[in-house]
Amino acid sequence: MATSKEKLANSLKILTTLQDDGRMAIRSSDLTRTHRERLLKSGFLQEVMKGWYIISRPDQTGGESTAWYVSFWGFCADYLNSRFGETWCLSPEQSLLLHAGNQTVPPQLLVRSTKGSNKVVHLPHDTSLLAIRASIPKNSDMEEKEGLRIYSLTSALINASPSFFTTHEADARATLALVRDASEVLPSLLDNGHTTIAGRLAGAFENIDRSRIADDIVQTMRAAGYEVRKKNPFSNQPSIALPINSGSAPVHRLRLMWAEMREPASANFPAPQSQQIDIHAYLKTVDEKFTTDAYHSLSIEGHQVDKELIERIKSGHWSPAEIEDGRNSRNALAAKGYFQAFQKVQFSLKRVLEGEDPGLVVKDEHGVWYREMFQPGVAAGLLLPSDLAGYRNSPVYISNSRYVPPSKAVVRDLMAAYFELITTEIDPAARVVLGHFAFVFIHPYLDGNGRIGRFLMNVMAAAGGYPWMVVPVQRRDVYMEALEVGSVSGDIRPFARFLAGLIA
Repeated sequence: MATSKEKLANSLKILTTLQDDGRMAIRSSDLTRTHRERLLKSGFLQEVMKGWYIISRPDQTGGESTAWYVSFWGFCADYLNSRFGETWCLSPEQSLLLHAGNQTVPPQLLVRSTKGSNKVVHLPHDTSLLAIRASIPKNSDMEEKEGLRIYSLTSALINASPSFFTTHEADARATLALVRDASEVLPSLLDNGHTTIAGRLAGAFENIDRSRIADDIVQTMRAAGYEVRKKNPFSNQPSIALPINSGSAPVHRLRLMWAEMREPASANFPAPQSQQIDIHAYLKTVDEKFTTDAYHSLSIEGHQVDKELIERIKSGHWSPAEIEDGRNSRNALAAKGYFQAFQKVQFSLKRVLEGEDPGLVVKDEHGVWYREMFQPGVAAGLLLPSDLAGYRNSPVYISNSRYVPPSKAVVRDLMAAYFELITTEIDPAARVVLGHFAFVFIHPYLDGNGRIGRFLMNVMAAAGGYPWMVVPVQRRDVYMEALEVGSVSGDIRPFARFLAGLIA
């Protein structure tokens, strides 16, 4: 007779087959009742609604939202395809957000379907789905993105509500910048006599300094007998000009966010110190803070370390062979990696304090910090050598966050833009706040983003004459919430104020 472990292994084998097929939404009919109940009880399945489940991990605590946010888009795609077949499409506004690379989980996902019920489907963690009964675009005006049926870029711009341009300004401008010529939007505007929409889009293109496209829209519509007047749908003018015919929407979005955030970031952070810095004394103070910094930074990331272990690692009186327990070994190796990375960061600090450009220094050195941070795990055989390769080549998610970092395909372009932005930024306060925020917003690595983000913040702090800042683990929730508000809502002020409170 099979043991309970063998029975669970059989159930997991079936679940793995479904997962390998790309299934994110698991239906009751996909599993027998015995397998389903066994997987639910062991924590490998999580119920979303009656008859629908997602794959989860047994080690996640009750009420944790990570499994749901990770599964959200895939689950919705599977659920909607199962319910509506090919007769559905996300709203034009949500389509534009996805075109912009904004995959933040919305409080309510709005869907159009000829079979829609106009009823709200309640989903976990205060999210929901509303499928309204409405027409959907013709096939030529739709496309599929990771299983989601969405409006094409131009169709979404034409059909989006006017309020989208004020509630999602960075996303709207980033998608507008992808349009290369008026001929991409004119056919639909002309065939349907969309005079008001034509005026709105012309005003929008003019707002992002695409006057040629704006004028072509107006003149062509008028030539066809339509009266069109430009109307700017945005509430303000952008503070930067986006490059023409180059750059992806996520890169445009990053540039626009930086431009919008730099002033409030600076306004909510102390002015830089102007007095001459004693380099030796500054580096000595930073070195003295290592134990405290390592304890808090590693603890924020969930590592179980204590100051005694960190001191032993710093003094060299420790080796991985002392610890046999796998989990404790991982924690100790993480502390060892942090010490190695910290030493390299101190070298970067010295370069900056001696007058080198902080943006160029961190561009040169951040990869070194990353390799040092994870080298002990590779040496111990707990990580693969390929884990030191650099920027990620797979998706990454942030625990309990609605924000979904950009796809792997755009990470390298985003990092190139990031270093350009931080190098050309002239405000020391903005460099500190946005240097940290934008790095973790991109989340270029599979692991270590928070630790490296805090290193970047402190190198920028040194360049501005600010002291080394330690984020206390006791304030982790406030810290993470401030990052979440910035990432999801675009409000950088809470994060800037939080960092300002760390300066002694």
